[in-house]
Amino acid sequence: MITLSSDFGTPYPAAMKGVLLRRTDARLVDVAHDFPRQDVRATAFWLREVLPYFPAATHLVVVDPGVGTDRAAIVVEAAGHTFVAPDNGVVVPAVREIAGDDFDVYEVAYDDDGTASNTFHGRDVFAPAAADVHDSPTIAGVERFSPTEKFVDLTFPTPTVDEETATGEVLVVDDFGNVVTNLPGRLLDGLDRASVDGEVVPVRRSYAAVDAGDRVVTVGSHGNVELAVNRGRGDDAFGLSVGDRVTVDHA
Repeated sequence: MITLSSDFGTPYPAAMKGVLLRRTDARLVDVAHDFPRQDVRATAFWLREVLPYFPAATHLVVVDPGVGTDRAAIVVEAAGHTFVAPDNGVVVPAVREIAGDDFDVYEVAYDDDGTASNTFHGRDVFAPAAADVHDSPTIAGVERFSPTEKFVDLTFPTPTVDEETATGEVLVVDDFGNVVTNLPGRLLDGLDRASVDGEVVPVRRSYAAVDAGDRVVTVGSHGNVELAVNRGRGDDAFGLSVGDRVTVDHA
């Protein structure tokens, strides 16, 4: 199985699939191709939340603001999963979620004959590498993959937490408008309400536990504090965007 993730929208993923289908008979599974454009951190967050639920597979990931530059292309081998991606940190949180720190990184040699496009490495570099990964008995056996200790790391910011106050930031906003913070959900334990940036909001276990249109603080499926509106958009109601600072206090 080869999964595909990108910020390409359409039709570019079809070209990657065409390359893969000409080189391998692997089952192809789309994760998403509408990740926020060129947003490595947001994509890394969602991949960490999604890819560990797959059985062992080859994961082709292309969110690549540095395409055409000297950034490396890498393959990461981790607990039966293999990731093929630009070396910008986009797969590292998912790798660590699956395998902790027990993983191996390889740099991919490419463009030896000058045929790779400078603007579409998804088709010309990463898709061929993913096919090689899928069809090779061992990663180390692929001649153009070289072991390396160097890779771009990516971690999420750590919130500041004291006895009754926590300050963090917005990591992502999902398609429903739910505001996902980096604050751990345990901060809401035992609370019936919380102060979010100075405004008191009910704390509930689900969105529908408040009336339609009302704001709510809850713990999302990712385990973090989430700011939402039942049948509405939390980002609009709370006036928050990705990267904004958020303070949650006991109310």
